[in-house]
Amino acid sequence: MRLTLFIGPTERAAARLRNILQQQKDALLKQGVLAPDWNHVRLYAACAAPEAVGLLRHRRGLDSPLIGTTLRDEFHALIPHELAETRADHVVLSAAQLGNLLSRPEELRALHDLLRPYFDDIRVIAHLDEQARTLVAHYGFAVAESRRHPLTQELALAKCGDWWQGALAQRETAPDFGLFPEVQAPPFWLDYQALHAHWAAVFGAENITFRPLDLPHLMSKAGASEIAESLGLSTPLGPVAPGRALAALPAPWLTRMRQFNDVLIRYQQAHDLACPRSTWSQMLQALQIGGPVIKPGSLAAISDHFARDNAALITRFPALDQALTPDPPEAPWQEADPQFGFRATQYLAAFAHRIRSTATPLVQKRADAEEARRSAARFEALLRDPDAPEEARAANDRLLTRLKVNHETILRGPFRPHNGATPAGEHQPAPAYTAVPPRTLPPGKSGNVIVACMKNEAPYIVEWIAYHRAVGFDNFLIYTNDCSDGTDAVLGRLQDMGILQHRNNDDWKGNSPQQHALNQALEEPLVRQAEWIAHIDVDEFVNIRTGNGRLEDFFAAAPEATNIAMTWRLFGHNGVTALSETPVIGQFNHCAPSFCPKPHTAWGFKTMFRNLGAYGKLSCHRPNKLDEAAVSEVKWVNGAGHDMTRDALRNGWRSSRSNIGYDLLQLNHYALRSADSFLIKRQRGRALHVDRSIGINYWIRMDWNDHRDLSIQRNLPRLRAEMNHLLADAELRKHHQTGLDWHRAKAEELRQTPEFRDLYRQALNIKLTATERAAYALALDMES
Repeated sequence: MRLTLFIGPTERAAARLRNILQQQKDALLKQGVLAPDWNHVRLYAACAAPEAVGLLRHRRGLDSPLIGTTLRDEFHALIPHELAETRADHVVLSAAQLGNLLSRPEELRALHDLLRPYFDDIRVIAHLDEQARTLVAHYGFAVAESRRHPLTQELALAKCGDWWQGALAQRETAPDFGLFPEVQAPPFWLDYQALHAHWAAVFGAENITFRPLDLPHLMSKAGASEIAESLGLSTPLGPVAPGRALAALPAPWLTRMRQFNDVLIRYQQAHDLACPRSTWSQMLQALQIGGPVIKPGSLAAISDHFARDNAALITRFPALDQALTPDPPEAPWQEADPQFGFRATQYLAAFAHRIRSTATPLVQKRADAEEARRSAARFEALLRDPDAPEEARAANDRLLTRLKVNHETILRGPFRPHNGATPAGEHQPAPAYTAVPPRTLPPGKSGNVIVACMKNEAPYIVEWIAYHRAVGFDNFLIYTNDCSDGTDAVLGRLQDMGILQHRNNDDWKGNSPQQHALNQALEEPLVRQAEWIAHIDVDEFVNIRTGNGRLEDFFAAAPEATNIAMTWRLFGHNGVTALSETPVIGQFNHCAPSFCPKPHTAWGFKTMFRNLGAYGKLSCHRPNKLDEAAVSEVKWVNGAGHDMTRDALRNGWRSSRSNIGYDLLQLNHYALRSADSFLIKRQRGRALHVDRSIGINYWIRMDWNDHRDLSIQRNLPRLRAEMNHLLADAELRKHHQTGLDWHRAKAEELRQTPEFRDLYRQALNIKLTATERAAYALALDMES
């Protein structure tokens, strides 16, 4: 298998090449060339030295010293998987970071070692333009990214003998203050002769090719011809969408930004603050002013420094002749006047309030680092098992590394869980909702219907039915399979009482009993005649947090909604170990924080939808198979009543930071209940993923106890009234009690079994913060 790497070294050209590769993906595949969508930044970070933390690694949260190990594992899983599924014999990637950030021989060796098991022919192509022209463009990028030094830095270096080593010697790193080596120091990679030797030492000189960078051509519709020629394709590629040509920044504006960067960096250092990139960028934009641009000819000293080496490169690669020809000399560069008496310190004073209000005190970052250290020790205690088989120890070592990296990343990134602003009644008890009698439906209408699947849930059914009747659901269609605890008897009696309809699902076919049941449900008159349909499980409660806490209150708050994404709020075991007759919604009030975008399970949603016939299939989390003729009729909203149609119309079952909403409705998910209940759930297995076990990893994902949410408990009085009404039936009461007794006996039996006894003890001993739990769950997802 052949691999071609376009290594920049300029990101603008590499990004354009990536864009063309994606546009021509199908045409390339027909010629045996695969252009995979592999993350080029992660590929670079997988090979970068642990301590070589630059702008990209810092900004993408890839600056942990352990990140390289986890990323290499990812690529060792990704690459063979994708190669096995392609008919191509040639892969092509474009990643400028490989050319302009990997400066150490050991980094290129790491890249070679990562790729060599899968590619026996690796070729490297760099696209070059003359150094003075390239430096002008790079300087504009660097200043916009916090550079504090003028071009006198490069002009002084041009008087030295060894540009590569001289540039590397000037690198400085202090990410919190905006000091990144590729931004503050001269670009080492402008020494193209040294760049060639650097790559040739690892990949072989015969495999390194330098080509001219013709950026206007690359940005044009004909830009794909450069890829075709570089790859030696027999058939030309078609035209591509032209790229956007970015104008050079005016020299006076660059002066202003550079001077402001310098005083801002010193201000941060003096006050021990880290200014966020968004604030920094906004302030630099506010300094904008017009004027002439820097002329490459004014940097003739740079061109002169590289003239001899460039001549040698042209001899080796004749196509570089025009690309490496410098612009005519101009008057030597001097930094432009910032104009109008500009003083950076005055602007700093004007922006001081904005800086202080958005900056992060570094004392907090140091506290996070200390928390990460403590968490790492706790993770090690959980996973280190000297008695485990060697294969299990190796797997735990991989998991441990991912855990540490994930935790550090989440601590300082946008996915750090927190509770944020919470609606009234979440932390303090609020006045109880009032009971509303069941409504009388007209003939041929079944109203608001829940479809559910159950297996061995006898003690929980009456509460769940009573609760949802109290909040406005009219009918229930329940499927069961392989029950041994009296679930069928409870449901059978409720059916005799006219409360619900029960269907036996023991003869299910396909991948899961749940999906088989949902397929059958669409043919049921109860579902066909429904106004609204929801598929939820017996451990999920629709918590309506507006008006009188009933469905009609939410519908009134979101009158145009046809589909409602009811996002989970995960509730932990709350320290409860034994099964109890106390209602689930009364026992378990500790949960995940409201802002918890990671792991993906935390913000999963179930869907309640109006029965318009817009979708042809009912699935676990949502309706599917959208009728395109009905698109204009569908409006998805979140639990705050806000429109999220664009995100959820055709697929998806998780809320995101852009569409999360709990204000009016959330789905309380009691996946564990008590520790005893968890043991029984573990022994029972799953309804949907019947091939996946429920073990300690499931407990870790679901046992969120960091925050309190009492909002659903406003329903307790009317829940108890409805439960008492139902349990006044002696036969139902008997079946309910039999089910509770069965579960208590089963829990006692399981606790005497070594496997379950160990699981029980391990579950109760695990104490994780919300951030640690998110990191653990993400690591488990990657491991699987």
